[in-house]
Amino acid sequence: MTASSPTTAPNTASASAASLTGKRRIAFASFVDENYLPGFLALLRSLALSNPGVCEDFIVLHDDLRPSSIAKIRALHPRIELRRVDAARYDTYAKGDQDNYLVRKAYFILDVFRIRDYDTVITLDTDMVVLGDLRPLLKLREGLAAVPQFFYGQHKLNSGLLVIQREYLSDEFCARIDTTGRSGDYELDKHDQGILNAVLDGDFVQLDNRYNFVKRRLSGDKPVPDDTVILHFTGRHKPWQGGEAGYGQAQDRWAEFDLSDAEFHAAFMTRSKDPHHDLMVHFGAPHVARTGDVESARRLALAQLNGGEYQQAVDVLSSVSVPVDEAWPHEVFGHALMSVSRYEEAEAQLLLATAAPNRAPTAFARLAQIAWIHGDDTTAHQYAVDGLSVDPTHRASRLMRLRTEAPAGPPEGPAAEQLAHVAFYMPQQGNAGDKLLPESVRLTFDPETGPRRWHSVHAHRLFDEAALERVNARRGLVIGGGGLFIPDTAPNGNSAWQWNVPDETLNRIDVPIMVYAVGFNAFDGQSYRAGRFNSSLRQLVERSSFFGLRNHGSIEKVRALLPAELHDKVRFQPCPTTVTRQLVDGWTDPAQRENTILINAAYDRAGLRFGHDYAHFLAEMAKAVKALGAHAEVKCVAHSLDDERIAFDLRREHGISLPVIPMYDFENDEIRDTYARTKLVIGMRGHAGMIPFGCGTPIISLISHPKMAYFLADIGRPEWGVSVHEKDLGAVLTERAVGLLKDHAATVADVHGRQQELWKVTQANAADLRAILGVRVPAGR
Repeated sequence: MTASSPTTAPNTASASAASLTGKRRIAFASFVDENYLPGFLALLRSLALSNPGVCEDFIVLHDDLRPSSIAKIRALHPRIELRRVDAARYDTYAKGDQDNYLVRKAYFILDVFRIRDYDTVITLDTDMVVLGDLRPLLKLREGLAAVPQFFYGQHKLNSGLLVIQREYLSDEFCARIDTTGRSGDYELDKHDQGILNAVLDGDFVQLDNRYNFVKRRLSGDKPVPDDTVILHFTGRHKPWQGGEAGYGQAQDRWAEFDLSDAEFHAAFMTRSKDPHHDLMVHFGAPHVARTGDVESARRLALAQLNGGEYQQAVDVLSSVSVPVDEAWPHEVFGHALMSVSRYEEAEAQLLLATAAPNRAPTAFARLAQIAWIHGDDTTAHQYAVDGLSVDPTHRASRLMRLRTEAPAGPPEGPAAEQLAHVAFYMPQQGNAGDKLLPESVRLTFDPETGPRRWHSVHAHRLFDEAALERVNARRGLVIGGGGLFIPDTAPNGNSAWQWNVPDETLNRIDVPIMVYAVGFNAFDGQSYRAGRFNSSLRQLVERSSFFGLRNHGSIEKVRALLPAELHDKVRFQPCPTTVTRQLVDGWTDPAQRENTILINAAYDRAGLRFGHDYAHFLAEMAKAVKALGAHAEVKCVAHSLDDERIAFDLRREHGISLPVIPMYDFENDEIRDTYARTKLVIGMRGHAGMIPFGCGTPIISLISHPKMAYFLADIGRPEWGVSVHEKDLGAVLTERAVGLLKDHAATVADVHGRQQELWKVTQANAADLRAILGVRVPAGR
């Protein structure tokens, strides 16, 4: 990486988000054909009703399903993937009974071991129903797990349920299956169980029988035990064929899931608590369309809002008649309308919501936000006070009140001597990294960062005619200070990213536009409103005199959304926090560091960060904290209030107490000083890595977002990152941390050297900015 080639991307930038974060991919799988289709449909209904918060991909292995059957399957799960099996593959097996349907079905499920694109695959037989919580199975990470057979001893498994980890989803294991199948050296009446038992020879993780509770245990019409998670209707007499005498209570449990689509949708909407977004949308949308039920529409719209589907949420609530006195739907409707920038309509809905005491604080806070977006601090302040009058503890109202009563700062200098600066200006107790960013960006243009030289434009406020006039009176416009390209931090219908700018206003800016060190910050599993975002992005690139992104991963993502003729305009500009030592006037490296290690964990969008692995992450961090405590004092550094959760959880779950550094309350100099004086920072937030690195402090990144891997690739140190999903996270993290501490002086020198490469790029870009502005751009001391 040199100043002469600032746009050459590292090879790792092309990797998929999941490969960068190490997030486990989990899928269910079943072999399905027309004979067992009724059972599979009941299985899918039972899975959704008993586990509404779980929605993994579901692989349907089949050799010949009718289109109508496929449509029925897709209607019952939003993430179905159909894969045809090779019907001839098992013809070479030695038993000679492949014409028997049950034998063919048993053989074909062996194709699950040929799946290569998942880390964990859970097989479910089509004569099962799910009655309890499957999440413990999703958290398994070792071996091949199954329930031992009922009649055949503890060393043999029943293959109706298998939890298969990646090491078994391999060519080597498939070769062992094929060799055993062709040899015929397995029990004839067990089929796939016989083959697997012969291959495994008892070497499998044994699960409790409640995860594969076979019907045979209920002979004599016994009730199904309350703790049963999966009920398996083994034997030839299947429930959809009338069942078998002596198992009436088991048959009744299966019948609970023999429902029409309308009955099933109604049951899901009635019974599900905290449902997965994809399931709520998949089942809620047809239910609302069929019934017009207002409460269902509210829940569906809320799920869509949380999933970034703002226009869909507006459409759903527009499709039903919301009674005047139903406050909660009005509040959600107002939120949805805000998110697509239909502010007047949103205000009307939110005013209706203020009539109910339990919804009024949130409604008032949103009304305050709308007024603030439009630059009306007086009205915003009053709405915030109104919210606090209903609930004095309401955080959003309190923060808006503080934001709108802040004392006036120093007067701005002459407009002709200023640069305008669009950024996310963090309010009180906001994210420490975002608090530091605007000042860091300004330091690369001018050693003076205050209002004499800078005109602040908050990215989340509507960029209207008055704002346009103010910007056009300045020398230029700098846009930068964080991962502004993210769809949900401040949703709006004007740009679909953080800057609330309509296209027509953007295109009338007539001073130089400089996009500086912005990041493409979508999480793994997050998406933009493509049409609106792509159009806004393209116009921004076209209008920019300088367009610099803070890592090569962001460059690749943005270029993919642009026409080829604009690709060369997108260049590399490291985040200025990574070169802090070069930018801060009078900077001196600490003569001596505190013997501390600072740990940061992030909890915003926790589902996207951790998936099903949070308990694993916490347990592994407990091991690391204990081990590292022998080398230095370990502390929690909280960039935001939510970041303190790791300290709470470690104490509650593992009895480990960590001092907490409330960095969200720090001023910028204190943030930099804290990071400069410690020996090592282990951080999950992007700027819990970039800020200490810029201060010359060694780092290890806990990777739960692609941007962490992007930065480490840019500095040529991918080994300074560990996925939060790493199986041996505690041991790996400890080994790498101790390695960096062992020769700390050399590690610090390495940080300084890699920072110098980023500084060269920053200086080269500063030369271009000087030409754009026609004045000196210092870019450092």
